[in-house]
Amino acid sequence: MAVPTLLPSLTSPVEDAYARLSEVFSGLRVRELKDGEQSPAGGGWVGASDLAHGGPALDAFLAWDNAQVLRDYGQQARPDVIASFGLHRYAWPACLLITVPWFLHRRVPRVPPEHVAFQRVLGHMTVRVTEFACLPGDPAAALPGARVVPDEEALRDEVRAAVAEHLGPVLDGFGPRMRRGKRALWGMATDEVVESLWYIAGLFGEEQRAMTELDLLLPGTTKPYVGTPGFRVLTGPAGEELPTRDRASCCLFYTLRPEDTCGTCPRTCDADRITRLLADA
Repeated sequence: MAVPTLLPSLTSPVEDAYARLSEVFSGLRVRELKDGEQSPAGGGWVGASDLAHGGPALDAFLAWDNAQVLRDYGQQARPDVIASFGLHRYAWPACLLITVPWFLHRRVPRVPPEHVAFQRVLGHMTVRVTEFACLPGDPAAALPGARVVPDEEALRDEVRAAVAEHLGPVLDGFGPRMRRGKRALWGMATDEVVESLWYIAGLFGEEQRAMTELDLLLPGTTKPYVGTPGFRVLTGPAGEELPTRDRASCCLFYTLRPEDTCGTCPRTCDADRITRLLADA
């Protein structure tokens, strides 16, 4: 008689998603903290709540960006430019803590700032998940902290709320250094949500699905987010379809290299975008 194979019991709603993320993107390793385990401190680690509070922790975090600009570009950037770079380098991976489990497994963890720590040099993050949303029928619904929502739109509401819960305080910490209003800051947050998942989904081989999902997630009417993902498709000289998007905010890289705008910057004309996209391909 054949003995049935027992599937391993599900113990975490996010562990598999973070493992898959690390498989395709070696620049980020996410470790879920277990019950009673303390967040790492020292050795280059910074808590997201410390960034949200500003002060010495944020000063030390931004000193890395300042040194990088001086080393790589040989010039001193404006303080608001340094702060914008630092926010991007934190928010891009932080958004993935929420969007990757949603994209892969339809689970949305709540990760307030006090539950996340970041080691930027190593590209490591730790996260403590005590609450998450999922759909009916998900085996994870039996786990502690699960909250079942009725449908996909309700789950998208959970994604938007979870990102806002995490990034809102962080934007408050960075905001005074960035010389931008609330709407511009949330335009940056919108871009980080879109560009991080769009990139990682491409590594999963699911770029088109990510574009569809992100259009539904950010239809342009969901405050505090600003605008839509801005996806569109350009046509190459041989009829190639080349996906691109228009950013909702400016990363300010042009202040260092005026002639070298980002590929998704509204300042970059379509002809230049096609040239870059073909070269990347």
